[in-house]
Amino acid sequence: MVNSDQTEETVSQRIVNLYDAKTALSQLVDRAAAGEEIIIAKAGKPRAKLVPVRPAHAPRKPGGWEGRVRIGKDFKAPLPKALRDAFEGRP
Repeated sequence: MVNSDQTEETVSQRIVNLYDAKTALSQLVDRAAAGEEIIIAKAGKPRAKLVPVRPAHAPRKPGGWEGRVRIGKDFKAPLPKALRDAFEGRP
């Protein structure tokens, strides 16, 4: 549904005409940084999406499961024949 200022709103996204986006870029960037996704359209066709930058994930630290997991002594032992056959698709 397009209103008089050539925009369309949905629950989490807003479609903005390219001309309007050029004149309001600063405000659109602020809204995107606040979590809103903004679709920029040219001639009524979506062309780009302005989305918030996601924070980088912290690097993984090994050893998080230390003391919580126990690996059995037979971990590297061959699987039972019936289980090997099942993995290989044999009846």
